[in-house]
Amino acid sequence: MASLLLALIYLAFISLGLPDSLLGSAWPVMHVELNAPLSAMGVISMIISAGTVVSSLASDFLTRKLGTGVVTVVSVLLTAGAILCFSFAQAFWMLCVIAVPYGLGAGGVDAALNNYVALHYKSRHMSWLHCFWGVGAIVSPFIMGACLAGPQSWEGGYRIVSYIQFAITALLMLSLPMWKKPSAETVASAKPLTLAKTLRLKGVVYMLVGFFAYSALEATSMSWASSYLAEYRGVRADLAAMFGSLFYCGIAAGRLLSGFVAEKLGDRRLIRIGICVVLLGVVLIALPIKTEVCALVGFVTVGFGCAPVYPSIIHSTPANFGKEHSQAVIGVEMASAYIGTTFMPPLFGLIAQYADIGLMPLYLAFFLVLLFCMTELLNRTVKPSPQEG
Repeated sequence: MASLLLALIYLAFISLGLPDSLLGSAWPVMHVELNAPLSAMGVISMIISAGTVVSSLASDFLTRKLGTGVVTVVSVLLTAGAILCFSFAQAFWMLCVIAVPYGLGAGGVDAALNNYVALHYKSRHMSWLHCFWGVGAIVSPFIMGACLAGPQSWEGGYRIVSYIQFAITALLMLSLPMWKKPSAETVASAKPLTLAKTLRLKGVVYMLVGFFAYSALEATSMSWASSYLAEYRGVRADLAAMFGSLFYCGIAAGRLLSGFVAEKLGDRRLIRIGICVVLLGVVLIALPIKTEVCALVGFVTVGFGCAPVYPSIIHSTPANFGKEHSQAVIGVEMASAYIGTTFMPPLFGLIAQYADIGLMPLYLAFFLVLLFCMTELLNRTVKPSPQEG
C-alpha cells in the first residue's frame, strides 16, 4: 500500500508541473485572441503566485485540520477546475479572476506533499518526486503545441490538461484511506504556528533567504536563457529556444540521478555539490569567448546543478526544525520560493532592457553566493542530523 501511495504522490507532482509551463506556451496565441498586450501574461502569473503564497502560508493550519490526503485532493481538484475555466475565458479579466483559485490550488498541494514526503519517505524519493514535477513541466508544452497546430487551439490544450488533472483527482480520492495520519507528536503539539512564531525558530530566516535566492536563480535562468543566448551570444533563435528548454531537462535528469546517491551523501552535501555545479555553469556562460558552445553547455550545467538543491532543502526541513514544525516551515519556504520566482525574473528584465542583458551571469552569481552564504549559516546554526554527519 505504501508503494502504491508513493506512486500516486509522484503522479500528483506531475499534475503540479503540468500547469507551470502551460501559460507561457499558449500566451503568444492567447493574448492576440483575447486582445490583451503581450506583457499582460505577467499580471496573470503574479496573481497565480499570490494565490500560491497564501495557500502555502495556510498549509500548516489546513493540513492539521483536514490531513494531507484531503488537502491534496481538494488542491488538485481546484487546479483542474481553474484550468478548465481558462479554456472558456473570453476576456483577459476572466483569466485574472480564474487565476486566484488556480494559484490557491497549486500552493496547497505543493506544501502538503513536500512535507508528507519529507516526513515519511527517504531522501531519494524527494529527489525523484521533483523529477516528476519536471516531467509535467516538459510534457504540457508538447500538449499545447499539438493543439495550437490543430483546430483545437489553446482552448483545447487547456481542456486536455484539465481532463488529466481531473483523472488524477479521481485516483487521489480513492487513495484517501492510505494516507498516514499525523503523528502523536504533531497532534499533541500546540496550535498551528503563526507566521511570527515560525520566523522566530532558530535558523528559519537563513533558510528562507537561501530558498528565495535559489528560486530567483532557477526562475531567471528558465525565463531568460533563450533571450540571453539569442540577443547576447548571437545564437540562432530556434537553437536558443531549444537549449533554453533543455534547462528543464537538466533539472529532471539531475534529480533522477541525485536520487540514487541522496541517502549516501545526505542533504547538506547534495546542496553544496549542486552549488558547485551551478558555479561551473555560470562561469561557462560568462566566458568571454566567441564560440557560443560554452554558454549553451553552461545553461544545461546550471540546470543540472540546480537539480538536487530544491528537494534537499525541503527534505532537510524536519531534521533542521523538528517534525512538529515542518509543515509550518515548509509552507513559509514555499511562499519564499514563490516570491523569488515571481519578482526576480522581471527585475532582471528591467536590467536587460535599461542596462545590458549580458549582465545575466553576474545576476545569477549574486543569488548563488547568497544561497551559499545562507545555507552555510544555517548549517552552523542548526545541529546536523545523524545522517548528515
